[in-house]
Amino acid sequence: MLINDSIFYEDNHYIIINNIPNNTFYYIDYDKRDASINMEFQHLHPYYEIMILLSPNATHLIEGVPYNIHLGDIVLLNPSVMHKTVYYKGEPSKRIIIDFMYPFDKPESADAYKALLEPFNKELPIYRFELEDRKKLTDILNSLFVFSKNHQYYGNPVDEFYIHNKFQEFLYQLYELKDKNIYTDENSYNAIEQKMYEISSYIHAHYNEDISLNTLSDSFFISPSYLSREFKQVTGFNLSNYIQLTRIKNAQYKLTATSEKISSIATDCGFTSFSQFNRIFNKITGTSPREYRKNSAGSNKA
Repeated sequence: MLINDSIFYEDNHYIIINNIPNNTFYYIDYDKRDASINMEFQHLHPYYEIMILLSPNATHLIEGVPYNIHLGDIVLLNPSVMHKTVYYKGEPSKRIIIDFMYPFDKPESADAYKALLEPFNKELPIYRFELEDRKKLTDILNSLFVFSKNHQYYGNPVDEFYIHNKFQEFLYQLYELKDKNIYTDENSYNAIEQKMYEISSYIHAHYNEDISLNTLSDSFFISPSYLSREFKQVTGFNLSNYIQLTRIKNAQYKLTATSEKISSIATDCGFTSFSQFNRIFNKITGTSPREYRKNSAGSNKA
C-alpha cells in the first residue's frame, strides 16, 4: 500500500536483524496505533529510534515537552532520551518505527557512525522536508520494504548485509539533508502552559538532583500551591509523581543497559537512600530493582 503516493506500508510488516554479538541491530516496524493504547508516561531505551508518522497528525513528547507532528515528519531519538507519542481519537495512526544500534568500539567505523548520527544530536531533532527531498528518503525505505518482501533475508549474511548498507544509505541521505529541515512546532501555548513545560523539561534534565515542589517553586518563582495545581492541569500528573516516574524510568534504563551497582543507580537517579529507592521502585513497577534487572537480563538473552 502506498501512503500519500510516496511510501510503501503494510500493517504488521517488520524487518529485523539481530546481530547482537557484533552490536548491530535493526527493527523496522510498520504498524498503526490509536488513542486507546497511548502510553501513560514517557519511556526510554538503549538504542537509537526513528519515528516516521504516516497519518495526518500526532503529538510527540521529548523530555516532557510536546511537539505537533504531521504526515511525513521524522522524529530522531538518541538512546536514553525520554519520549512518547500521543495518538488522537478516531482512525488509527499509521507509522514506521525504526530501532537500531551500531558498534562504536571499532576504530575503522566509530568516527563515521558518530558523524552519520549528527542529525540525532540537534536541539530539536524533528525533521520535515520539501517533497523532493523527502522522496530521496522514502525511495530508500521503499527499496528496503520491497527487498524484505521478496527475500528470506533473516540469517542470510549477504541479504542482511544489503539491508545494513541500504539503511546506512538512508542515514547518509538524512545527514546530507539535515540543514534543509523546515520543521516548525505549530503548538501555541499560553504563558502558564509554557512555564509548566519549562518545568517538566527541567525535571528531565535535573532528576538526579534534589528537586521537589518547594525547590521548583523557588527556582521558577511560583507559589507551591499554584505550581502543584497548574502542573497537574497541564501535564495530567501530580508534580511529585512526575519526578518519581522520571527517576524510576531512568533507573530502569540503567538497570538494563549498564552493570552499575544498584545502590549507585539509586544515588545517580536522585534518591536519598536505597530503602527509599527500593520502596518507590516497587510501588511503580511492582517488583524490586534486583528482580527487574534479573528478569530483563533473562528476556534479553531470549
